[in-house]
Amino acid sequence: MASLLYRLGRFSFRRRKRVVAVWLLLLALLGGAAAGLMGPTSDKFTIPGTESQHALDALKKQFPQASGTTGTIVLAAPEGGTLDKAAVAPVVRDAAAVPGVVGAVDPFQAGTVSEDGRYALVQVQFDTVADEVTDEQRAAYEKVGAAEEENGLRVEHGGEVLKSEVEVGSTEAIGVLIAAGVLVVTFGSMVAAGMTLLNALVGVAAGMAGLFALSSVVELTSTAPILALMLGLAVGIDYSLFITSRHRQYLAEGVDAEEAAGRAVGTAGSAVVFAGATVVIALAGLTVVNIPFLSVMGLAAAGTVAVAVLVALTLLPALIGFAGDRVLPRKQRAGHAPAEAGDPAEQPREGAGFRWGRTVTRFRVPVLLVGILGLGVLALPASDMRLALPDAGTAAEGSAIREAYDLTSEGFGPGFNGRLIAVVSSDDAATTSAAAKEAAARIKATKDVLTVAPPLLNKQGTTALLTVIPKAGPTDEATENVVHTVRDRVADIGDGGVAGAKGAEVELSGTTAVGIDVSEKVADAMLVYLLLVVGLSILLLMLVFRSLLVPVKAALGFLLTIGATFGITVAIFQQGTFAELVGIDVPGPLVSFLPILLIGILFGLAMDYEVFLVSRMREDFVHGAGAQEATVSGMGHNARVVTAAALIMTAVFGGFIFMPDPIIKSMGFALAVGVLVDAFVVRMALVPAVMSLLGRAAWWLPRSVDRILPNLDIEGESLQRELVPEQRRRAADKDKDKDADAVRV
Repeated sequence: MASLLYRLGRFSFRRRKRVVAVWLLLLALLGGAAAGLMGPTSDKFTIPGTESQHALDALKKQFPQASGTTGTIVLAAPEGGTLDKAAVAPVVRDAAAVPGVVGAVDPFQAGTVSEDGRYALVQVQFDTVADEVTDEQRAAYEKVGAAEEENGLRVEHGGEVLKSEVEVGSTEAIGVLIAAGVLVVTFGSMVAAGMTLLNALVGVAAGMAGLFALSSVVELTSTAPILALMLGLAVGIDYSLFITSRHRQYLAEGVDAEEAAGRAVGTAGSAVVFAGATVVIALAGLTVVNIPFLSVMGLAAAGTVAVAVLVALTLLPALIGFAGDRVLPRKQRAGHAPAEAGDPAEQPREGAGFRWGRTVTRFRVPVLLVGILGLGVLALPASDMRLALPDAGTAAEGSAIREAYDLTSEGFGPGFNGRLIAVVSSDDAATTSAAAKEAAARIKATKDVLTVAPPLLNKQGTTALLTVIPKAGPTDEATENVVHTVRDRVADIGDGGVAGAKGAEVELSGTTAVGIDVSEKVADAMLVYLLLVVGLSILLLMLVFRSLLVPVKAALGFLLTIGATFGITVAIFQQGTFAELVGIDVPGPLVSFLPILLIGILFGLAMDYEVFLVSRMREDFVHGAGAQEATVSGMGHNARVVTAAALIMTAVFGGFIFMPDPIIKSMGFALAVGVLVDAFVVRMALVPAVMSLLGRAAWWLPRSVDRILPNLDIEGESLQRELVPEQRRRAADKDKDKDADAVRV
């Protein structure tokens, strides 16, 4: 692979104008496709096969009027006042007149007026799902009650219909600006920093354009493009950084520009291919858990990462060709020949990476104890982790749905925001009626259920809806218990245990129940996926490093990273410790799919740093260096680049913390923390400490296993063997030219 990439790098350098033209053309075509074919994104987090989803699917067929999205208009009289029918009637009338609304329920008829008479809820039923409601319809809905508001009533609009799609804002630019600053400091060259950043932005633009072009045929969740943008930016900058750094290293050794570009792509590019492939496999592996929206998110992000790898291997060497020696700091541009070996004064000073490597290897046991115990303590809050889909209570303060949520809780209690729907259906109206009556009685007698509304029947009388109001909020643990208890209590109603109800089916659904089902399905899949990822890491690293203990060490380090990341995220987002620092005013459960996404993404990124650090250790070891010397050398040569890469990834991910959406905020925070923990604690401290402790045993592999494993040659050994004769030939040609010149003289 190294030889193939070496030739690709030299080709892209020589044919740089054509390569850039091809990428610009491709970018234009993808952009045009995205503009013409882009479809809407969705906020549906559902899993086929769950009870709640089965009930909703059946509802569309048997009771279509009640299967669309809903809205809730919350009315409140001034403090000390009460609402009357005359004040509420215009709101109900105007809500019913909104395009797409099939009905608005008078709160005095439905009994949704608070005991003190100050608050009321107007339930609004639309004829389509939330994703199909137009902006014009939403605008009309939000104008309902404007006249009454002028007369002193407080009117807040909420419900599923107002759940907005996540949009990319200006806050992400903060992370990009910080990344640019890190690149400038790392390279000491504005040209090198700008070229690296430009390369990454082209990759992200191409990946995102391709993703949006596919959105017309693939249903994308609104978070999928954001996740793809996060990863595309982070890995795009990092991969370009690694290759550019290696190119500059070869230039400093006196290699000409084209040859340096080829070698950089052949060596660092090999590691980039492996690292990128690891991220892609881990993300694509989310399809194994058989959760559709997770599969789409994983594949979308994987596609963007794959494009970032391709851009780094082809467009970057072309840009390097245009940049010339300007990729070097100004003081090195006059000439970058290596220092004479016999002149100690001209030898480069030993960097901080070497000093850090020697310190860690010297104090390896204390470093291991402090690192492992420290990460273990940080992981403790993870034992209390709870998962749920976010509700309006976690929306940004001041948003319409948050104001409606808070006002509903104030007037009626938190349970009115977590309403459940019991769907009772059969082939016969009398059977449905008997089953609904029995289900209502059993549900009402369930602990932590506040009330059950009278059944709402379809025209045929074969399907009935029971609105169930729990005492606790939608993400409260008590509500989760209510869902399980109710399902257990109504399970046998249609089995002949109730007179006249045989053959009826009772299922619990609604937004709250869907969220609980999704969270439990994801939690069940998480352990399987974690085992899959850990097993994959051991196998892949065994192929790369031809070692048994190095992969095991890497996998254990990854588990420490995941544990500490989960613990810190739970402590802040769920338990509320320092929550105000990240803009969280109401702590709550983690987003249900966040942990499994973190496992996939952080696995890929952790393997990135493992490969870039340990591959240099192995490279020096196989070329004759001692185990301790190789460990220090690996840290010395790559610590600076890995540090810059980790800071860049942290900055890019951290930029998303400033977004108001709780899902994106928690994803950005957890990824930023995970990168910091993995790069600076696990890879930069624990890895060299363990490698030093193991010594030569770290590179042991049974001969029988060694014979059957293919040689991936990440270190570029085969390329080195090819280049040595070529270098000798060139040197011989130069000597002949010198001799010829001497003869002529």
